[in-house]
Amino acid sequence: MKLISLISNNLAILTIVFAVSAYFFPDFFLVFEHVFLWFFAATMFSLGIVLNPDEIKQITWQFKQIGLGVTTQFTVMPLLGAIAAYSSGLPNEIALGLVIVACAPGAMASNVIVYLAGGALAYSIVLTTASTLLSPLLTPMLVSWIGGALLPVPFWPMMKTILLIVIFPLIFGMLVRCYLGQKTQVMSEVAPAIAVLSIIVICSYVVAANQERIADVGIQLFLIVAIINLFGYFAGWQLARFYGFEKTLRVTLSIEIGMQNAGLGVALALKHFPAETALPGALFAVWAILTAAGLTAYLKREKNNR
Repeated sequence: MKLISLISNNLAILTIVFAVSAYFFPDFFLVFEHVFLWFFAATMFSLGIVLNPDEIKQITWQFKQIGLGVTTQFTVMPLLGAIAAYSSGLPNEIALGLVIVACAPGAMASNVIVYLAGGALAYSIVLTTASTLLSPLLTPMLVSWIGGALLPVPFWPMMKTILLIVIFPLIFGMLVRCYLGQKTQVMSEVAPAIAVLSIIVICSYVVAANQERIADVGIQLFLIVAIINLFGYFAGWQLARFYGFEKTLRVTLSIEIGMQNAGLGVALALKHFPAETALPGALFAVWAILTAAGLTAYLKREKNNR
């Protein structure tokens, strides 16, 4: 179990190590070309296992907070993605990748970050789950509206892909948890490690498949991704203040908006577009985890100093 815990608690470090390895030794990671969708499905199944229905029930009655949170999720980040895509001067394929990751739902990893940062965990879980369940419709629709001028966007195939690799595995994982009850304790401990390994494999494959492209646009794209992530945190915090949310909810919404399900963005990009379209999502996945970890450390230090 020590190895499992080590994997689960070191997503950022492991992702960076393997991404760098994929850049220098791409052939070792290109073997995942035809199976990356299965890895993402495994991630969502694992997250379904660890979702606690009781925590979700605690917050589902707060319709105002949920509605505002989900609306913010699917407006702020798509707007930031659109601005970045059309003003950056990047190739259309990579610009569309910015749009895709910006239109993705909230990241399941945000639940862990919110917990560590002292935010409202139940609210985070509900927001992430709600945006994920809405993503088969909203993500392809927003990508088509915003990114259609960059490349043709296959709406229905994208919707089908999200259903197959996100919704069905997530629901199946939740059903397994409900059916097995306490017997899922071991699975709940293993599930986060499976999710981490899946994200590592997906991001590493994207780096390997885009080795030459990274040298051309790496620094510029990295800066754009960092700006989108930063503005996402800032917008989430300020809008939560505007909504009248108390501090724990402001912390939660800030993290939820700043962190996107970049893994889903990568999977969609690899499935339906040229390989370079997945590059923004891979960079965003690594950077968002790093900044979220830093934000968590800052908030915990601030709380301890009071």
